[in-house]
Amino acid sequence: MAAPAEWASLCEKFRSALNLFYVESKKDPETEPYRSKYSARELLEGVKQLLGSEEAGEGAPAAEGAEAGEGGGEEERLRAVRLAAVEYELGVNHTDTQECSAGEEHLAKCLQLLERHRLSRDCVSLYIQAQNNLGILWSERDDIKTAQTYLESAEALYNQYMKENGNPPLDSSEHFMTEEEKLSDQERSKRFEKVYTHTLYYLAQVYQHLEMIEKAAQYCHTTLKRQLEYSGYYPVEWALNAATLSQYYLTKQCFMESRHCLASASVIFSQAGQVPSSEDNETEQDQQDLRQRKAEIARCWIKYCLNLLQGARKLLEDNIGELDPDKQSELKAQQKKEEDEKEKGRKKAVLFGTSDLSDSILAMEEKVSCVFPFDFKEAREVFLVGQNYVNDAKEFFQVDGYVTDHIEIVQDHSSLFKVLAFFEEDYERRCKMHKRRIDMLEPLYAGLNPQYYLLLSRQLQFELADTYYEMMDLKVAIGNRLEELDSHTIKKINSLAQMAMKYYELFLDSLRNPDKVFPETLEEDVLRPALVAKFHIARLYGKLITSDSKKQLENMQASLDYYSFLVEYCEKHADAIQSVETELELSREMAGLLPARMERLRAKQSTFT
Repeated sequence: MAAPAEWASLCEKFRSALNLFYVESKKDPETEPYRSKYSARELLEGVKQLLGSEEAGEGAPAAEGAEAGEGGGEEERLRAVRLAAVEYELGVNHTDTQECSAGEEHLAKCLQLLERHRLSRDCVSLYIQAQNNLGILWSERDDIKTAQTYLESAEALYNQYMKENGNPPLDSSEHFMTEEEKLSDQERSKRFEKVYTHTLYYLAQVYQHLEMIEKAAQYCHTTLKRQLEYSGYYPVEWALNAATLSQYYLTKQCFMESRHCLASASVIFSQAGQVPSSEDNETEQDQQDLRQRKAEIARCWIKYCLNLLQGARKLLEDNIGELDPDKQSELKAQQKKEEDEKEKGRKKAVLFGTSDLSDSILAMEEKVSCVFPFDFKEAREVFLVGQNYVNDAKEFFQVDGYVTDHIEIVQDHSSLFKVLAFFEEDYERRCKMHKRRIDMLEPLYAGLNPQYYLLLSRQLQFELADTYYEMMDLKVAIGNRLEELDSHTIKKINSLAQMAMKYYELFLDSLRNPDKVFPETLEEDVLRPALVAKFHIARLYGKLITSDSKKQLENMQASLDYYSFLVEYCEKHADAIQSVETELELSREMAGLLPARMERLRAKQSTFT
C-alpha cells in the first residue's frame, strides 16, 4: 500500500487531471481546443503508472492481471478499481479529443477490470458510466445496434443492483478521495440516479434511431421526469425535449399528455430567463438562441391547438364536411360523462414536476382545454390561444431570414382560421374568416420565387385556390337563400370562382415540364392534389353564372373537358383510383350528363335564332 503522503499526491494528480478536463478545458483558445485535455491525459497516464509500480509491486504492468478480485486480497481489488477509474477517464478523454479507437480500448479495459465485481457498491456506478460512454461512442459510429446492447446492459445492471442491494453506491470520483472527503449517502444516491438518467436519455435516442417510436417516447418521458426529480437538467434543453415529446403525444391524440408536456416546457423554460436583458453576461448569440428556442416551443403550442380543433372537426362533420348538429348534441352529452374518467386517467399519467413546480404547470394547463371543443365558443377559446402563439413564433421567425419557417407558421395560422370557420354557423362571418386567410397568404405567395421555393409555392397556390373555392361555395349558399340573385351576388360568385380557377391552374402549370407539357403520369406526392384541382376547376366552370348562352356552352364544354381528364386518367392509371374515389364517381356522372345538357341548350339556342 502506498504511504499516506504518496497516496495524497496520487489523489491530487487525479483531481488535477479532472479539473483540467472538465473545468479548465472550457477556457482553452480556439487555436488549441484540446490543450487542457492533453495535459489532463498526461497526468492520468502518470497516475496509472504510479498505481502499477507502487501498489502492484515495482515494475509490474499497471493494468495486467488486475481484474477486481483476481489474485486475491482487498488491496488488489482496490488497485483494480482505481485503475478502472483511470481507464474510464482516459477513455472519455480520448473520445472527447476525436480519438475514438483509443477511447474504446480504455473504456473496454475499465469494464474488464470491474467485470467480476460490477454489482458491488464501489464498482457499479463506474461500470454503468463506462457502458454509457461506449453506447455513445457506437452511436456516433452509426452502429446503433451495438450502442443499444451496451445501454440496455447498463439499464439491466442498474435494475439488478437496486433489487439486490439498493444502498447508495460509491461515485466514480471517490476512488481517489480520503475517508474524510468521501461523499454522503444522499449525495451518492443523487449522483448514481443521474448516471442512470443518462442511460435512459441515450436509450431514448437509440430507440428513436431504430424507429421504435413508442418506446423512445416512453424513455424520453421517464428521463425528463427523473431530470426534474434529481435537478439534473439545463432548463432550455429540458423544455425543448418536453415540447418535442408533446408532438409525439399529438400523433396519438393524447391531448392531456401533450398539453402537460407543453405547459411543463413553458414553465421550465422561464427558469432560463426566457429572453435575457443586455445587462446579463450572455452574448448576443446566446440571446438569439434563447429567442429561437422560445419561438420553437410556441410552434409546438400552435400544433397542439390546431390538432385539437381538427380532431374535433373530424368527429363532428357529416359526409359533405359540414357540421352535423345531431353528432354535436350526442358528443356534448357524452363529454360530461367522460370528464370524470379523464380526471382519473390524469392521475395515472406520468406527470412532471416537483411540488414547487406543479402549481405553475397546472396554471399554464388551465389556459387551454385538453378535450375536444364541440361548439363555436369552445373552439374560439382554443383558436385564440393558438393565435397568441402564432404571434410569439413570428416575432423570431420573420420572413426576412426565415422564409420557410415564417410561411409554415402563417399556414398554421390560416389552418386555425379554416377549422374555426367550420364551427361558425353564420355564412357571412365564415366568409370573413376565409378572407382573413386570403389576406395573409396572398402577399406571401406574391413575394415567393418558385424557382427556389417550388414546394412552398405549390402549397400556397393550392391553399389559396381552396380558400377561394370555399368562399365561392358559401356565397352560392347565401345566394340560394335569396328569392332572386342580385347582380352584386352574381358578380361576387363569378369573381371568387375565377380566382379559385386561377390558383388551381397555377398549381397545375407548376407540374408541367420545361416544354410546358403536362405529365402523362403524375408523381405520387402530387397525384391527389392535381386530380382534385382538375375536379374543382370542372365544378367551378359549372358554377359560373351568365345569361349569355354561348358563354354557358363554353363553360359547360370546359367543365366536361376537366371531368373527362380525371375519368380518362384513372382508366389509364388504375392505381390512382383509390386516391380520388369520390371525385371519380362524380366526374363519371357529370361526364355522362353534360353532353345531353349541352345538346338541349344548343337546341334551345337554334329555336330562338
